[in-house]
Amino acid sequence: MDTPQRTVVIASLLVITAELCFAGVSALVKYLSTDVPSEQLVFFRNLMAFVVLLPWLWRKGPSAFKTKAWKFHLSRGIAGLAAMYLFFYAIATIPLAQATLVLLLSPFLIPIIGRVWLKERVLPQTWLAIAIGFVGVFVFLNPAAAELSPVIAVAFVAACLAAFTKTLIRQMSATESSSKIVFYFSALSTLLSAIPLIWLGSPIAAEHWFGILAMGLLAVGGQLGMTKAFSLAPAARVGVFTYSSVIFAALMGYWFWDEAITWYMLIGAAIITVAGYLAIRTRRKAESSGKVGS
Repeated sequence: MDTPQRTVVIASLLVITAELCFAGVSALVKYLSTDVPSEQLVFFRNLMAFVVLLPWLWRKGPSAFKTKAWKFHLSRGIAGLAAMYLFFYAIATIPLAQATLVLLLSPFLIPIIGRVWLKERVLPQTWLAIAIGFVGVFVFLNPAAAELSPVIAVAFVAACLAAFTKTLIRQMSATESSSKIVFYFSALSTLLSAIPLIWLGSPIAAEHWFGILAMGLLAVGGQLGMTKAFSLAPAARVGVFTYSSVIFAALMGYWFWDEAITWYMLIGAAIITVAGYLAIRTRRKAESSGKVGS
């Protein structure tokens, strides 16, 4: 195996490992939510990410705080935090695989937001990928066989907010470094998520602290793994593996909560993975040819 191919394999394994970490976070949120308020879970999730950034702050010094994009940072912080609250609520309420799958619609929503908000051109191939992605979700949920929970709509709103934050990141990246974007989101989300604890905070049982710590560590580990993977290989080569989180979530839901795994789910997940691959490949070709927002 030559070096470039080995690098892609390593990057792919890092993406899969990161998605396993993210699925573990979702499973822990579902488990802890029976006794720990979601407001506390969101706060500790953000606090852990912020603590990991402290060494970076120490190295950078005051220059880390300089920014001219306050409105973007604040908008991203509020939208990202709202998405987290809604997603955590969805995880606690509906099957783990369903919540994870609906959130994975986020990449398909980004071109739509870019078209409506930024008037960006969207290629026909991208519209096709989006259509296939939504068909995959429809097959996965199989609404003809069972009545769907209205909480799926909550997960969809979370996906829309997540797509909006990623669109904001694209706008900010023209003037802001990725590390500064991550710092301001972590700082703002930690600060804002601490506010509800003033009146909603409650004592946490000793046996839940290990789960909270594991949740934070898995979230940070997943983020670091994903960042490293995309620094090693282009998204067009390894991005499709981000959809493995649905498989991990389904397996964890089945193992811990006896949530059913059906053929409809497997077929739907496969369709969404194909759609995601098409969307990633189309975007890479569009960027290489200079067609913005495709």
